Formats: sequence, C-alpha cells, structure tokens
Amino acid sequence: MTFTQLLRSQWDRVLGVGLSIAGVAALLIGWLGASRSGFPAEQIPYVISGGLLGLCLVAIGTTMWLSADLRDEWRKLDDLDDGLEQNTAALQQRETSPNAELRASVIQAVGR
Repeated sequence: MTFTQLLRSQWDRVLGVGLSIAGVAALLIGWLGASRSGFPAEQIPYVISGGLLGLCLVAIGTTMWLSADLRDEWRKLDDLDDGLEQNTAALQQRETSPNAELRASVIQAVGR
C-alpha cells in the first residue's frame, strides 16, 4: 500500500491527527505570544486567538479520530451480524431438509 492509498483510505484519521497537531501548534504559539508580555491587555489577544482556536482544533481532531475508530467497530459488528445471519439460515435449512424428520424420529427412539 502506497502512502497516497493510505491517505485515501484513512482520510478521517489523517484529518484528525492534522487538526490535533495544528491545535497544539496554535496553543503553543498563543502561549509564547502571551508569555512575552507582562501586560494583561497585550496577552488577551493571544489567549483568545491561540488558546481558543487551539482548543477547538484539538477537540475537532480528537472527535474525528474517535469517529474513525467507531466506524471501524461498527463495520466489524456488521460483519459479525452478517455471519450470524448466514449461519442461522444454514441451520434452518438443515432442519427443514427431509433427513431432519428421520433424525428427529431416531433421537426420540433412542431417548426412550
């Protein structure tokens, strides 16, 4: 699998990681900007732009990552459900076969 194929198949995880990294970078830039000044009036723009934007980006990135994981889990559950339905159908088909009556009568005769 090439890198571009990986990006296409895992786009939601890549987007989640990218947004989280951008959010951490925004938090770091906001903290560095606010730490350079001792006046609260000069720190507020850094807190608002870097802090709030960074927190939002990290939250969205984490949500994207969790959404991708949940989608994989739902896909696995759907596969299990399909397999269970196929096995149930196969068992029901065996029970309705002509030999099922013979087996049932043999089981009853042996059980007596």
